[in-house]
Amino acid sequence: MDVLKAEKRDMSVKARRLRREGFVTGNVCGKDIEGSIPVKMDKKDVNHILKDNSKGSQILLEVDGETHNVLIKEIHYNALDNVVEEIEFQALVKNQKVQSVAEIVLENRDKVDGGVVQEQLEEIEYRALPENLVEKIILDVGDMKVGDVLRVKDLDIFKNEAVDVLSDPEAQVVTVTAVKKEADAEETAEEDAE
Repeated sequence: MDVLKAEKRDMSVKARRLRREGFVTGNVCGKDIEGSIPVKMDKKDVNHILKDNSKGSQILLEVDGETHNVLIKEIHYNALDNVVEEIEFQALVKNQKVQSVAEIVLENRDKVDGGVVQEQLEEIEYRALPENLVEKIILDVGDMKVGDVLRVKDLDIFKNEAVDVLSDPEAQVVTVTAVKKEADAEETAEEDAE
């Protein structure tokens, strides 16, 4: 599991100043933590961690030498330059279910013949114990055909008894729609011109 180092943040120093100095601010909350722990992390370390992890990922957060098993709950970006400004963490407690999201990753989109793959959902919301957390759902859509629809209830995570899926079982995850051929478009344009 990836480790991210953090320091307890002095709340008298404004977040804007810390960001200018190369830090990302954050908070750690959880059942065993009174209130929350405000933290600051080096921007380079955060960017390194986020190469392989995202919202819904489980990592180890080392705060002033004390290690917490945490879930990345939220990542807040600056809207103008898409830079991470703040991260919300949830400390995980053994034998206690936590609410999280699993990112949907589509593979082999280019192998779908004569259709366009449309991703309707980017993540699935669920609850599970820390040891059953799911970070990513990888879907091979290469064999899908025009008219095919994958719903939440069709996914392996929905059939996993250790996971309580909170997303609507009937919600569409992926659909394949027909591609209008360019020749049809040209004919229509010619007809319109006449």
